[in-house]
Amino acid sequence: MKIYDISQEVFGCKVFSGDPAPEREWLSQMTEGAQYNLTAFRMCAHNGTHVDAPYHFCPEGKTVNQVPLESFVGMAFVVFCQGNVTAEAAGEILKKAEACDARASRRILIGGKATLTTEAAEVFARAGILLYGNESQTVGPEDAPMEVHKKLLGAGTVLLEGIRLGEVPEGAYFLYAAPINLGGAEGAPCRAVLIGGEDGAFVPSEGQV
Repeated sequence: MKIYDISQEVFGCKVFSGDPAPEREWLSQMTEGAQYNLTAFRMCAHNGTHVDAPYHFCPEGKTVNQVPLESFVGMAFVVFCQGNVTAEAAGEILKKAEACDARASRRILIGGKATLTTEAAEVFARAGILLYGNESQTVGPEDAPMEVHKKLLGAGTVLLEGIRLGEVPEGAYFLYAAPINLGGAEGAPCRAVLIGGEDGAFVPSEGQV
């Protein structure tokens, strides 16, 4: 079994333009004579590796604590793309995932400098995928991400943004990306990991989702 950490370290993470960066405050440090170390921190729910719940762009959508954990935990398919992901490319990704492991086609992770188009988002939304993830700090064009967000979040698809897939071979994996349980929030940080075999391919046991 091999575990891939696909999360960013929080205090050195990428921050979407306009969002506040994470800040650390030492409340107590042993190097200064204290009996223990104690950290406080402040951050935006969308710093680094994080999830978007439907409530982020949909006023009637589910918040982080209302989304079933099934959306964030289960088989996922990793694929690499460059440039705009078109509707045709999205369809091919779903076919490839289905052929690899049907369960993995419900959670799609795209690595590389890829931008999801509105047309591709429609394909994924119609397919009813549970989760879509990418390495960018946002889904869709960085200068106009709203439409792509609304297409996916409006369909109940949660988003996993700011992942790091550079060391992960393409294929099917078991994903664990449960967010911090922030009641009423539209997004939350998470520690996302992928689990596969020693060669990168996942060998599922009976009953695994």
